[in-house]
Amino acid sequence: MTESRIKRLATTLMDATTDKDPLVQEQIYNALCYLGESEPEEILNSCDEYLRQHDKLAYPHRVIILKAMETVVKNNIALLDKSTAKVVIFLASNEMTKSKEVIRDWQQAASNVLVAVGQRFINKVMEEVLTKFQPGILPHYFVMQTFANLSVSNVFGMVPFLNSILGTMLPMLGMAKQDHMKSVFCYALQHFSESIQEYLANLDKAPDPTVRKDTFSNEIFSAYEVLFNSWLQHREAKLRLAVVEALGPMSYLMPSEKLEEQLPKLIPGILALYKKHTEAFYISKSLCQILEASVNIGSRSLDVQLDSLLGTLHPQICAPADPSVPLTVKSHTEVLRCFTVLACSFPDRVLAFLLPKLESSNERTRVGTLLIMRQIINSAASQMEIKKPFILSSMKLPLQDSNNKVKRAVVQVISAMAHHGYLEQPGGEAMMEFLVRQCALPSDAPKKQPPDADDLASDSVQSISVNTLFLLSTTVDRMNNVLWPYLLEFVTPIQFTNALTPLCKSLMYLAMKKQEEGENSSLIRYDLNANLPSPYALTTRLLVVSSQPYVGDCRGTAALRLLNVLHYSVHPALDQLWSKKVPLLVEHIEENTEKSLSQKEWEEKLLLFLQETLAAVSDNTWICHFVTEMCRQLNSYNGFPLEKNFLYKCIGTTLGACASKDLVQKQLQELLETARYHEEAEREGLASCFGICAINHLEETLAKLEDFVRSDVFKKSVGLFSIFKDRSETEVEKIKSTLILCYGYVAAYAPKELVLSRIETDILKNIFQYFNTKDLTLKLCLIRSICMISQAIYNGVKCGDFIFSRKAELVAQMVEFIKAEPLEAMRTPVRQRAMITCTYLVILEPHLSDPDRTELIDTCLANVLALPPLEPTKERDENGGDALHKEMLYGDTISALKDLLKSLLQRNLTPHGLQDMFAHLGPWIKSNKEHERERAVEVSAALLDFYLSKLNVSTVIPFYNLGVLIALFSPRCSDSLASVRQHAVDCVYCLLYIQLCYEGFARDHRDEMVEGLKALKKGLEEPDFTILFHTCNNIAMVIGKRVPPDQLMSLLLAMFEGLADPDKNCSRAATVMINSLLKERGGVLQEKVPDIMSIIHSKLEEVDEEHIRKAAQQTVYILASQHKSVVVSSLLGSSLPFDSHACTMWRSLATEPTLTSQILEQLLEKVNRDVPYKESKCFLLGSGSERIATPLPLAATCALYEIMSAPESGAAVLGLYPPLFVTLLLRVSCTVGVQLPKNLQSRERRSSSHGPAPRSLHPCSCAVETLKVMLLRGGSEEVARAVGSAGGWELMASPERHHDGITVLARAMARHAGPRLPLIVKNLVPTLSSVFDSQRITTTAFFAELLNSNVVNDLILLETIMDNMTGRQKDACMLVRMLALRGLGNIASGSPEKVRKHGAKLLASMVNGMDDKDDPHNLVALEAMSSLSKLLDHVEDRDVQSMLLHIAIRIRPFFDSEQPDLRQSSIVLFGNLTKFSEGSCEVFFEQILNGLVTLLLHLQDPKPEVVKACKFALRMCGPSMGCEGLCDMFLNHLREDRSLHYGEFMNNVCKHLMQSYPEMLNRLILTNLFYFKSNWVDIRAAAPMFIGFLVLHVDEDHCQQVDLDQLISALNLLLKDPVPAVRVKVAETLGRLVRIL
Repeated sequence: MTESRIKRLATTLMDATTDKDPLVQEQIYNALCYLGESEPEEILNSCDEYLRQHDKLAYPHRVIILKAMETVVKNNIALLDKSTAKVVIFLASNEMTKSKEVIRDWQQAASNVLVAVGQRFINKVMEEVLTKFQPGILPHYFVMQTFANLSVSNVFGMVPFLNSILGTMLPMLGMAKQDHMKSVFCYALQHFSESIQEYLANLDKAPDPTVRKDTFSNEIFSAYEVLFNSWLQHREAKLRLAVVEALGPMSYLMPSEKLEEQLPKLIPGILALYKKHTEAFYISKSLCQILEASVNIGSRSLDVQLDSLLGTLHPQICAPADPSVPLTVKSHTEVLRCFTVLACSFPDRVLAFLLPKLESSNERTRVGTLLIMRQIINSAASQMEIKKPFILSSMKLPLQDSNNKVKRAVVQVISAMAHHGYLEQPGGEAMMEFLVRQCALPSDAPKKQPPDADDLASDSVQSISVNTLFLLSTTVDRMNNVLWPYLLEFVTPIQFTNALTPLCKSLMYLAMKKQEEGENSSLIRYDLNANLPSPYALTTRLLVVSSQPYVGDCRGTAALRLLNVLHYSVHPALDQLWSKKVPLLVEHIEENTEKSLSQKEWEEKLLLFLQETLAAVSDNTWICHFVTEMCRQLNSYNGFPLEKNFLYKCIGTTLGACASKDLVQKQLQELLETARYHEEAEREGLASCFGICAINHLEETLAKLEDFVRSDVFKKSVGLFSIFKDRSETEVEKIKSTLILCYGYVAAYAPKELVLSRIETDILKNIFQYFNTKDLTLKLCLIRSICMISQAIYNGVKCGDFIFSRKAELVAQMVEFIKAEPLEAMRTPVRQRAMITCTYLVILEPHLSDPDRTELIDTCLANVLALPPLEPTKERDENGGDALHKEMLYGDTISALKDLLKSLLQRNLTPHGLQDMFAHLGPWIKSNKEHERERAVEVSAALLDFYLSKLNVSTVIPFYNLGVLIALFSPRCSDSLASVRQHAVDCVYCLLYIQLCYEGFARDHRDEMVEGLKALKKGLEEPDFTILFHTCNNIAMVIGKRVPPDQLMSLLLAMFEGLADPDKNCSRAATVMINSLLKERGGVLQEKVPDIMSIIHSKLEEVDEEHIRKAAQQTVYILASQHKSVVVSSLLGSSLPFDSHACTMWRSLATEPTLTSQILEQLLEKVNRDVPYKESKCFLLGSGSERIATPLPLAATCALYEIMSAPESGAAVLGLYPPLFVTLLLRVSCTVGVQLPKNLQSRERRSSSHGPAPRSLHPCSCAVETLKVMLLRGGSEEVARAVGSAGGWELMASPERHHDGITVLARAMARHAGPRLPLIVKNLVPTLSSVFDSQRITTTAFFAELLNSNVVNDLILLETIMDNMTGRQKDACMLVRMLALRGLGNIASGSPEKVRKHGAKLLASMVNGMDDKDDPHNLVALEAMSSLSKLLDHVEDRDVQSMLLHIAIRIRPFFDSEQPDLRQSSIVLFGNLTKFSEGSCEVFFEQILNGLVTLLLHLQDPKPEVVKACKFALRMCGPSMGCEGLCDMFLNHLREDRSLHYGEFMNNVCKHLMQSYPEMLNRLILTNLFYFKSNWVDIRAAAPMFIGFLVLHVDEDHCQQVDLDQLISALNLLLKDPVPAVRVKVAETLGRLVRIL
């Protein structure tokens, strides 16, 4: 019986192999394997029988069964008995050979079964398969493949058979006519040869150690003849490759003499294949094996074949390997191995062949040859030892190759040579020079490459060379003496600049090694190395390149470190200084980045280091050599302007330390003669060199410059500087520029006590003659020089000691330069530089005259403020660097203007001086061009700040122009430009503090009001008018409090003028400020208020401006305080929707609480007096009636909104909170779905088409907005915010979800406005009997949610509300009934302690709700279940137990309801009921068992909320089930926050169920069978899986309960389910049924 069941299961599974889904097929295979694990023999026999009986089953399905058989055999090979093995062997043999055609998948699967059995039963397999391998009859393709695979998988078992197999096979070779048969014979011969080699290599472990190579030699040779002579010539490429693959391993086994005899034919035959096949790997591999076999037998024939071998193999390496095709790379490796074999045997001939190829014109040939050279240098080292000179000399040509691929290959060859001692030979230095040259290639190589070239970018050559150089220096010890000190020769030549970083790193490493070996003093032996650069040259070079420390992969650190290591060779006295200073310099580079490093500061550090070095050496001869070397190197740096500029500074520093005056003059003369004057950096460098030199040699420097001025450079005669006679005009201008710059630098650097006396006599005298020029360079140099001279005078004397007689002349000259600049653009820094110069000039004595001063100020303002604005950001981004340069130049120019004006103001720090300055600036501040205003106000702010900082009041005097100046700036706080607004506040701030200083306060006194202005600036950043209004208002308040009374009228008059400002924002600010001032200080002007308001009211008619609106609000407020009712009636008479003016007027009524309260009461009375809507019949037939809003309540609601939207109405709203809240809540309720009257609909459409309407007039939106604003104004912001964030306002206006919106509102009120509720509840109770359904729904929803909060208990409202809810249970409206139940359920969370007292009453309400007859969609029942779940925690057990069974049975059908919320609520309720099961434990336990399968399966429910409910219910049921393990599992694995691995979980659940309730097996299975028809896929898939796990864990004693036939039939049916996932689970379960058979 059991057997037939296992067989039936296996048969069911095998029947299902016809399933098309690959996942189901995979699972069927797994299930068969699973059955096979428990009953391998039985399953193998079943498979055998099935395949024999189903002879017609298509092969794809047979393959699944054969694969399962292979797995079962492999995993249970040790357990199989012979009889089963025989059955399997016989079946597999038949399956494999049944079809004479080759059907690869099927026959391969059968062959694999034989190979698997052959691991243990090789003799039985061979006995069977050999019957299919008869002499004279061509065998089946897969018979041969099986032999081949067996020979690999079981070498020791198979080799003893090979002799006889080969004997039978050889005659068959001639019979094979089809290609696939020939291929399989080749495949077999290849694997036979490989396994024989393995057998012979492991004879010590072999069963028969007497086996020898010659046992097989003759047969292998016979096969070889057929393969080589016949099949290799075949036209089919695949067959030829199969032959080649076999010939390689066969060559090892052929008799030596036969191999020797065959080589002359064999090698050409193999080589010929390269032409026929693109895929060369198998040919190369085989050829390498043949060559190794030939060398092993000491063949002499190879000699003859060598040329053709080399000629064929060489192109294989020259064709580049494609890394994306792995076989091409492998083929390359095999060909290189061939070269190794040949080079070891024929070194001379291989080199004679290769080396000439290095001269080929073909790039690939050269690269390929170099790759082979690297291979044989590395792998045939001993044979190449004596060839080294020959190889080195042949590398001369490749070293000159410009192709990047060749260079790369050469670098690799050099690396190999270094490791094998080539570079110590003569010629090695050339190789090293080549390597350094490659390191010096530019690393930012051009990215654009010619389209046809797959050439490597030169940066890859550079990076590989850098790495190679470093590795050779650090890891190849034999290279130390080759590289040191030879590499030093490459440090100074400019062409190796790019290689400096790697060179310095390598040299430093080598030098440190030498020092460790104790060679410090003789580190550089100049006596042995004549070509090495001198210590002066090395020091100059390394110092200069360090000035740009981050260039070339951070060469600064490398150069300085090398310099430090060489200190002894530079000068013995430098040891202590350099070992202390150099690490600090290196640290400074490393702490910074290219962006963060200050170049000026860095150069100063290096020059200081140079100075200290010169002081430490203090040897004049050494210094003279040093400075001469520096000058000699100058020309090397042409094209490196920054480095050259720094070198000039070094020369100046070193000349300064030089004691020989003659040498100083000689070198200065030489510098003047050789300078490249047309380069700016060079002019700068030369001038700074002269300046630095003048620190110690002022006389010599000035004398040399004087000679230069008098020389023939500027005349046409011949003389000392005749070298210049061929210069053009522009070049002469450049020379003049340099000369003038030199004078400036000399003045700046030279000792002040010496230079002051020489300024007018020696320096200015020579500068003045060049002012008449149009050359830009010369102009700029003149300006800079004058600036440096002014600074030198200013820094050199106490102010007033030095009378600069030519000052006015120089200022006039600067003004001329500024005037000459074009006004339409700023292209040059002439303005900026000239203003900086004037800044320093005006400080010096004597004073400028008034006309000169006016001329200077007006020229500078006109030439800077009137410049066109910069391009917008977007265009700047497109123009890149040029735009950035302009932006910086513009910024610098504005700064220079500020500094100049401050410098002028400094000379007259009085109110009069200030007034004078703003007389010039005033027109620019009021300009109608934004950019001019912006610049003018920015400059003003800087000037006022400066005035305040410098002010020192000794006597209290009136600041007579305060009002005028404040009126000039304060309206600008609202300018259209944010920057102007910010600066204007700064101006007002400074003016008020200046006033305080004049009133006698100390300058550091801080006034709280004025300080407040700083905080207001934040509000001016964004152009939001409401913020600007508040800020301007606050500024005006500060001004109002701080302006002295005598200035008030002048301030107001000036402000009124500001109303005409062309910038609307500023006129708006003037209005705000006037209003604010009137409020603050308007006592004396009170009688003029009505006039002012009437003016502004008429303005409001003309133009809708913010400041006019503010004035109107004040007017309306004054009117309303006198004529309350008239104002309300007339405003209500305004046409709806209210226009913006009407709204403004309404809002002005909120100013004073008493007045506001009276107006609000009037409006509430108007809302309540009239009905909210009228029913109107529609014209369309059958469309029923629609509700139309009545106009008066609508207008009053809009008016309430406008008043309460004003912040000032807060106090009044607070006083009327309950009536306002109730009236507006019911207004919302009554307007849901209500339409506007027709006349208003069209008017609202019109107003919205003429620009944005102030607000929607829709009755419900209007009521909701008004309620919202009432809450905000009544101090319930939290309520409004909470409702808003929960989407409550939108819900309230929705006819379908209105009650949900009310719930959100009630929740927020309970949480944030509890104390307000008693009066609200009292006012709402009467509406529960309202004639309007909507009002009953609203009130019920509001009360129901209040019960959710404990606040009703605290306020003693609970009983009132609960009784009202119970009374609603018979309401005609189903929604009211549902909400009433919800409210009663909410008591559980709101006032749980009260539930017990009213338990029976509440439970009765819930049970009634579940039995509600007028409930087609079960909505009331759903609410009853949810509420009952909440109440159960808090009622008396006895109250529940009496109804327990009734409830459990009533809710059970909902578990599988199509409605997810019904499933969820019923399941949660069921979970809650389990707490009350103790009294009626057995009865309820029965209910748990009835529901268990459902709950477990619904863990796979498509709805997450149902899954959550099931987790809860199962956790609750756990303790009642009497199984601790199951209870723990439910508690641990079904936590809400934990994700569930369902399969694993169900496996463990079933384990516990079968341990605790094995007798339940059949009942559980039958319940699962019901779900085989479920609509939900996941549950259909879970049910068979559940059964599978139950079966997996049941004890044998309990298996009899199961009706297996019914179960297997049901599973069989489900195996045809349309969803593959379900079929997969069924197949899995079928496999598991083996447990209960």
